[in-house]
Amino acid sequence: MSFKNPTLHDAQSNPEMHKLEMLKTGTTTIGMVIKDGVILATESQATAGYFVANKKAQKLFKINNQCGATIAGGVSDCQYVVGQAQAISRLLNVRDEKEPSLEYIANIVRNILFNGRSFFQAFMIIGGYDSKTQSGRIFPIDFLGYMADSENFASLGSGSTFALGVMEGSWKPEMSVEEGVKLVEKALSASKSLDIGSGSKNQIVVITKDKFEVVEGPITKI
Repeated sequence: MSFKNPTLHDAQSNPEMHKLEMLKTGTTTIGMVIKDGVILATESQATAGYFVANKKAQKLFKINNQCGATIAGGVSDCQYVVGQAQAISRLLNVRDEKEPSLEYIANIVRNILFNGRSFFQAFMIIGGYDSKTQSGRIFPIDFLGYMADSENFASLGSGSTFALGVMEGSWKPEMSVEEGVKLVEKALSASKSLDIGSGSKNQIVVITKDKFEVVEGPITKI
């Protein structure tokens, strides 16, 4: 399978293309490991420079029944990468008659971003239930394709400092769904209070072996 972007060469060879103001998610995105799964969460504000362009921007996407993604950075770039991951996941599901592994999807996203380094403005958290380890896992990935395997929690975006401060003091192993949801809501509240790029309503999902549950906010496919 090829992840080559046909516009990549033109964009890399012409830096002027990057000077145009793009729609961005100032953003606080969160991935948190809980007992038997993960919670992915974000808020809903998108900006263009200092202008609030959208208060209902979708920043949390379903890749498959056991995997989701949060986005931060350029909205169109992130949507392209998410769309590629969704399409590849569906193709593999048809071919193999089962969902691809969580780590496989994370590596797909990493490879797309690495191949498009310096072009894509996309920071993503891939999270879900890993059938191999039988536990929740989260993979923060930056725009250059660097991927980490976070054991506890992660946050990306302009409000991540405030969210990480809240979670650092309150996260604990084997948290229940209820405890986890309360903690990410608290972390998002802190970010929205202190970061001008984060705001509006929350988007929260819980992913376990048996379900992809939307707790708050409409989560759809592109």
